[in-house]
Amino acid sequence: MKSSVPNRLARGTRAVAGKIVRWRRGLIYAGIALFVVFATLFVYAYAHVSAEIDARLSGQVFKRASVIFSAPTPITVGERITADEVASRLRAGLYSEGGGSRVGTYTLNGARMEIRPGPLSYFAGMPPTEGPATVEFAGGKIASIDLQTPATDDNPSPRDVYLLEPEPVTTLFDASRTKRRLIRYQDLPPVLVDAVLAAEDRRFFSHHGVNVYRIFDAAFRDLMADERLQGGSTLTMQLARNFFLSPKRTLRRKTEEVFLALAMEQRLTKEQIFEFYANEVYLGQRGSFSIDGFAAGSEAYFNKNVKNLTLSQAALLAGLIRGPNLYSPYRHATQALRVRNYVLHEMREDGFITAEQEQDAAAAPLAIAPQNVEGSQAPFFVDMVKDQLLDHFSEQDLLSQSYRVYTTLDPALQGVASEAVRDGMTEVDETIDKRHHAKDAPPRDPNQPQVSLVVLDPHTGELRALVGGRNYAVSQLNHALAKRQPGSSFKPFVYAAALSSAVDGSQPLVTPATVLMDEPTTFEFDNKVYEPRNYKEEYYGPITLREGLAYSLNCATVSLAQMVGYQKVKDLAVAAGINHDLLATPALALGSYDATPLEIAGGYTIFSNSGEYVAPRLILAVRDDSGNVLWQTEPTERQVLDPRVAYQMISLMGSVIDHGTGASVRSRGFTLPAAGKTGTSHDAWFAGFTTNLLAVVWVGYDDDRDIGLSGAVAALPVWTDFMKTATELPDYRNVHDFPEPEGLVMASIQLPQTPPGEPVPLAASSQEIFVQGTEPHGNLAVLSGVKGLFSRILGIGGTEAAAAKPNNPATPPPPGAAGIPPAAGAQASNSQPVQPGVTKKKPGPIKRFFSIFKGGGSKDESKGSAGDNPPPNNDADPQNQE
Repeated sequence: MKSSVPNRLARGTRAVAGKIVRWRRGLIYAGIALFVVFATLFVYAYAHVSAEIDARLSGQVFKRASVIFSAPTPITVGERITADEVASRLRAGLYSEGGGSRVGTYTLNGARMEIRPGPLSYFAGMPPTEGPATVEFAGGKIASIDLQTPATDDNPSPRDVYLLEPEPVTTLFDASRTKRRLIRYQDLPPVLVDAVLAAEDRRFFSHHGVNVYRIFDAAFRDLMADERLQGGSTLTMQLARNFFLSPKRTLRRKTEEVFLALAMEQRLTKEQIFEFYANEVYLGQRGSFSIDGFAAGSEAYFNKNVKNLTLSQAALLAGLIRGPNLYSPYRHATQALRVRNYVLHEMREDGFITAEQEQDAAAAPLAIAPQNVEGSQAPFFVDMVKDQLLDHFSEQDLLSQSYRVYTTLDPALQGVASEAVRDGMTEVDETIDKRHHAKDAPPRDPNQPQVSLVVLDPHTGELRALVGGRNYAVSQLNHALAKRQPGSSFKPFVYAAALSSAVDGSQPLVTPATVLMDEPTTFEFDNKVYEPRNYKEEYYGPITLREGLAYSLNCATVSLAQMVGYQKVKDLAVAAGINHDLLATPALALGSYDATPLEIAGGYTIFSNSGEYVAPRLILAVRDDSGNVLWQTEPTERQVLDPRVAYQMISLMGSVIDHGTGASVRSRGFTLPAAGKTGTSHDAWFAGFTTNLLAVVWVGYDDDRDIGLSGAVAALPVWTDFMKTATELPDYRNVHDFPEPEGLVMASIQLPQTPPGEPVPLAASSQEIFVQGTEPHGNLAVLSGVKGLFSRILGIGGTEAAAAKPNNPATPPPPGAAGIPPAAGAQASNSQPVQPGVTKKKPGPIKRFFSIFKGGGSKDESKGSAGDNPPPNNDADPQNQE
């Protein structure tokens, strides 16, 4: 009996032991099963991730969407530029030194540079080809340019001008735009590599993608510093996150990040990983563009090639990685200094630099380049390019097929345009503030006036620069495409239509000697009354065409349009690319129908380009990533004006700038030959050109409120400041007198004498330009609607102001003479002037012109601000505008 108890205990022990063994076996089997499952999943996931990594990182990693390029950049013999500066431009155009780029390569040996375009060059296969060339430098200038290909008539060698490769402007992404310059690891300066390692991952070259020590070290440093200066992710983990994952912080994302980092370390070398990182890292925002990669960051923040970064600059770029907006040197200079000095301290701690180097670099200023949001970025221009591309390509193709889109944009000129707009609109704001202060009015409306600046090559129509608004980040509305009343900037089309009578045989014959009557006049058209009034209610009686345009006199201009026919004016404007919805009415003469700044700019090419219209063009060609041309644009050209008439208009519009409503162009210091016209409606306009640049400025409110400033006050300063700086650039420096076509003669004109007591005695002689055969002989008649020569002879209608008589009224003007022919010819339209009102006694334009030389100044819209003498309310009186 006693022995049964131990036996039972033994049996129980054995049973328990058996259960334990069975549990252990079960756990082992479960472990093995879990291991097999985990291993299978790991292998599958690794294979999947490896394939994804291979697909993502193979080939040209960053060529995911179409790239927009600028226009080619010319260099000229005698241009003051160094070999290093030309090399910098070539690198910006994706050339490489020595070799390695399919776009092109160059070599520099002292003062001699060899340039060799590659198969992906813009010039590949385009006649005339900008082929391989040798450029010699001497004394800081280009001494000679010689092509290495056989010379032809179209492609001579040596030559004076050579075109450099277009440079990338931006990448066309769906949701954002990116500025990126790719760089190889071996081209990164060691000082930048050391700065990045010290700031982000000091053990990068020794760990296997994940650094546990780094994670705990970063947490400890952040805790001690009581702020977040460190991060736990390695460079590989950051690259994995940027390439494959969303920015949302979750445990799953962190796990995927680690897994991807481990896989990437197995697939790539450390140098490859660092190179990808250097080209992918986000370094901030500039306007509507994100800055990705150290090469683009170096250009954006320091305006220099990444190879030339100083220790201080490299430390700042490395510091921006943690928070490019938080440490922006433009918005948070103190924070930027602090993070730069922190990186310098870490570099010294890690042994990359000495204490003396740290001290010197920490004492250096940030030395960042001036911020220019528009600069060479041209966001409004890019929007226009994309819109035009979508007419020919699908958005999916644009975002995935790596097209190369070559445009007409000049980045240097774009920067000048942006600066002129920024400074000019500051001046407009100050003027509006002064006006409100003078009137003891409420503070200026926070909705600031908007602006547009359109810049064309006046001979090709190529859009060289465009500013569509004050701040693209605030409003993406492109005001260059907004339809607004151009006001008197439209008047040159009226005068050009009139002067065309000298070459098209139409009646009445109008020449620069034709005399108009400037007086209050009521016009009837289609049983409606139209009563234009001059700006500031000044009237000058008998005037010439030159005076009418120079001083922008409304009543005289409408009378002229009536005489030649409103339909003729409309037809000319439409042929010049202006809005087809124009109506042939008296209001047309004063620019009362809508047009866009881009349309006005295109229309003015008929004056600047010998009468030939060239439509604005912004895309030159589109190619695929193999260099094949997919689409190439051709200029739209048509002859609209006779070249002789175009030259006459240049002469008349030159008077606008020299002593008319645009005289502030000269007083503000722009002295080169130019022609232009002011415009004032609800908005302010100025359009003008030299022999190599045409620019149109518009200033106004989005809600079409009256800005209350004339074109000479609000728009002209922007135009003038732009032209002054633009014509100092090498490509636009050669401004000369406008070429005179054959078939013109210069002749004296004798203005008719008015009887004693008339308000505006005009007795003066002047030299004018005539189409040969239309120069005047004898005395001239006065044009004043249908109250022309015959109506005055018969004593029909008119006031004393309109009663100026020729010296010999019984003798009609000889054939070809200026002045009005028979009354039937005068009635070219279906409107008739009604009895004019009383002319206010004001000094005549010629008297005002001579007063300039007496120091009296020109009493026109360009003198004084609207705050001192505000214009009438155009809302109440839309016909009273300049």
